[in-house]
Amino acid sequence: MALQGQGIEPAVLDDIISRLLEVRSVRPGKQVQLSEAEIRQLCSASRDIFLLQPNLLELEAPIKICGDIHGQYGDLLRLFEYGGLPPQANYLFLGDYVDRGRQSLETICLLLAYKIKYPENFFLLRGNHECASINRIYGFYDECKRRFNVRLWKAFTDCFNCLPVAALIDDKILCMHGGLSPDLTNLDQIKNLTRPTDVPDTGLLCDLLWSDPGREVKGWGMNDRGVSFTFGPDKVSEFLMKHDLDLVCRAHQVVEDGYEFFADRQLVTIFSAPNYCVLAYPSIAKLVFLLYNLRQHGVDLSFNFHWNRGNSDEKPDISLAFPFPFVWRTVVSVYASSGHVDIVVRCGCQKGACVHSLKQSHNDRHSYKEISLC
Repeated sequence: MALQGQGIEPAVLDDIISRLLEVRSVRPGKQVQLSEAEIRQLCSASRDIFLLQPNLLELEAPIKICGDIHGQYGDLLRLFEYGGLPPQANYLFLGDYVDRGRQSLETICLLLAYKIKYPENFFLLRGNHECASINRIYGFYDECKRRFNVRLWKAFTDCFNCLPVAALIDDKILCMHGGLSPDLTNLDQIKNLTRPTDVPDTGLLCDLLWSDPGREVKGWGMNDRGVSFTFGPDKVSEFLMKHDLDLVCRAHQVVEDGYEFFADRQLVTIFSAPNYCVLAYPSIAKLVFLLYNLRQHGVDLSFNFHWNRGNSDEKPDISLAFPFPFVWRTVVSVYASSGHVDIVVRCGCQKGACVHSLKQSHNDRHSYKEISLC
């Protein structure tokens, strides 16, 4: 049963969510008019919930895991369109909700509202942009100041300082925004991190939000960001073996297909902001979210993902939105056969019911051949 958060009336919360969702049917970019008092209530009520829950969330599958959003509100709404609005599905977001995009306020307000309404089904981790010294520079501060005032930005800062920083799914998948840390020897260290807190320049909390995997790195290396470290495949394998884990799931980096594996599929990076930096990377325009249905199917790391093979009636364990010119398409089924992967998608064109087939070569996962057209 979904529990409502304290500090905000349920009717007020429902009205805020309703207004935030109304723009689904209008042109992208339309602002949602919330009052400063309403937004402050969202910050205060969600802050209380964050502090009541542990810094290392212990979650159960099935759950959908989403990467960076960066103020792209239209794409967040599209993600919910494909995955189902809460509480139809459980969600874990890996951070970086603000900055870069044009609608950071709408993005973070909807996420906080869902967190308050469904605190046991909807989870938010902290990203490196949920930090005053970063979002002061990259857009969120300016958006708050332009549309409201600096005091509201400070209210968000107080809220962000209380966000949890990691999640453990079914004791097998460790999720965070950034990556591993040389200081992380026991998962209890994450639980014991103090909140509220700013993000320090060094140390465990900094690394969980800032570190990156490096294919050419062995052990620990310098990070080109000038913050934290890079870590090699050997450190991923060592960490998973020591803590009896199957996978590290993180965000933080632009990856061309919206997801990218590392260290022989022992780590996956998810990036869910398809128009990052105003289409500087147009080929990443793929909203990706993973559904790890461990209880029913387990995790099969011999394939890119554990999917339902050969049964189009079952809901696939991985849901992808494939972008084509002017249309978006949702996956109907995914199955593997010798030499290729078949993906059946339902088209988003005006006809509304077109079904297409894409074939992907095992030798080149970037190569798709479309078999049928509108």
